[in-house]
Amino acid sequence: MLNRINNISIVGMGAVGCAFGKKLYDLNPENFKVIVDDKRKERYIKNGFRINGVKYDFKYVSPSDDLEKDDLIIIAVKYSQLKEAMDQIRNYVGENTIILSFLNGISSEEEIGKVYGMDKLLHSFCAVDAVRKGNEVYTSDKGKVIFGQKENENKYEKIELVKKLFNSAKINYEVPDNIVYAMWSKFMLNASINPVSALLKANYRVFQENKYARDIMLSVMMEVIKLSEKIGINLKIEETNKWLKVLDQCEPQGKTSMYQDILMGRKTEIDMLSGVVCNLGEKYGIDTPVSKTLFNMIKAIE
Repeated sequence: MLNRINNISIVGMGAVGCAFGKKLYDLNPENFKVIVDDKRKERYIKNGFRINGVKYDFKYVSPSDDLEKDDLIIIAVKYSQLKEAMDQIRNYVGENTIILSFLNGISSEEEIGKVYGMDKLLHSFCAVDAVRKGNEVYTSDKGKVIFGQKENENKYEKIELVKKLFNSAKINYEVPDNIVYAMWSKFMLNASINPVSALLKANYRVFQENKYARDIMLSVMMEVIKLSEKIGINLKIEETNKWLKVLDQCEPQGKTSMYQDILMGRKTEIDMLSGVVCNLGEKYGIDTPVSKTLFNMIKAIE
């Protein structure tokens, strides 16, 4: 078992990857690296990243490089890139490697676990206020990582190691009593506001002030709550009020990740959000008409 986390790699240098990668690099530049394919590697080396106006020249390594195994690997890609990311980290996964997935949704841990074993994973998700435009990234210090272990899994040592690292790197974090419940709660938020914001081309101000946009979002939340009851997660109605309060505190001009994807012409994560809601609805006999409509509309735009 590890005594401390030294060697760290991240895959995915979008807004999320840069927001947290910046802090891990600032803590110890020598032990932090970015795993990237050769095409992106050449571009990243040439242009670097400017995060909050500061130039960062991270250490970039290829998936095929023969280097030390990592103590921690963070996967911060879009869902459509998950399979590629899992292939890219293969040379860096050792016996004691801890893997954190910062993807939205509720399914990436299981997919990664099928390849590398669930014993290497801590269930996790993140909340971050960040925007990337080209190699320019703007982020606040409000970002937080929520992580933990599933029930009946003995991963206390891994949790303590990550807590120590995040304390040193000044990364905000939370370790909830029930990580699966917490992930479903965040999934409920993402599955509701992301597609609605993308379709309405709406920043956070719209959801703070416009009753109709808010009502559509709440309709999706209720579909997810009904699913969670059927599955045994049992999200409470109070979760909707919690997220509405969080939303009211967001930067009014801020945009969800899916809205940013639509603006930039990128493939969205609709499959792992509305798509998962619809699939689970069919599996458990729960109608999800709002999510189905949002799914089809985003697919039509793509």
